[in-house]
Amino acid sequence: MPPGRWIESLAEHERLLVLTALCAVILGSWLYLLAGSGTGMSTWAMTSWSMAIGSPQALSMAIATPVSWTFSYALTMFGMWWVMMIAMMLPSAAPVILLYAKVNAGTLKASGTTYSDLPVAAFVTGYLLIWGVFSGCATVLQWLFESFGFLSPAMMSTSSAVFAGIVLIYAGVYQVSPLKRACLKHCQGPLAFISHHWRSGADGALRMGLQHGIYCLGCCLGLMAILFFGGIMNLYWIGGLALLVLMEKVLPYGSKLAVVTGPALIVWGATFLARAAG
Repeated sequence: MPPGRWIESLAEHERLLVLTALCAVILGSWLYLLAGSGTGMSTWAMTSWSMAIGSPQALSMAIATPVSWTFSYALTMFGMWWVMMIAMMLPSAAPVILLYAKVNAGTLKASGTTYSDLPVAAFVTGYLLIWGVFSGCATVLQWLFESFGFLSPAMMSTSSAVFAGIVLIYAGVYQVSPLKRACLKHCQGPLAFISHHWRSGADGALRMGLQHGIYCLGCCLGLMAILFFGGIMNLYWIGGLALLVLMEKVLPYGSKLAVVTGPALIVWGATFLARAAG
């Protein structure tokens, strides 16, 4: 097949190629996460239903003994957070990435430009960079919470009923906040996002990816805090939150889920504060 025809054939299947690449990245991220993300700790061993719900027994077992945060350890924790965010968030971003790939291919074809996957890769890179920034901030918060004795370095879950209550109430309040609604609206409308923020070229794609990443972060900022409650590497919360985020973004009633989960989290958090006060 001549090179020109091969490239043209490739462009006709751009969505399949992008979907295959996304699935490979998502699968690789989940496998690395399940293997412990380089922490030397088994993710399965870090997964417990009692920790996930913050039972009194789990809180009492979560000994908040400080750990030595060397530069190497901090990098490992940062890598763990970033890989976890890729595994959790990339599936929910797939619709807008696939739509961008289709529009990009159509635009290049209409202009007679040779097809290239570079803009798509730039878009995904921009999106993941935002979650990289979040992962850096989450790593700093993890260090601070462990230093103050709010988190157990061994199990990466909370050892304080007061802290558990504050985290859950914060997550619940954020779920029903105007910022959450505004960001979720952008995440639920890939076509509207592409139409309003379209920029051509790899540089434009990178900026679009950064913008979508910011909207996505604004949509999920409350939910991600729950990982500090039930265990940063607890698969119940990792999988549950990933599914909830996906449902919020792709289901017709996705915005209603936030209205339901918000008050539920606030009430749940209040029970922890009441337990601590009593």
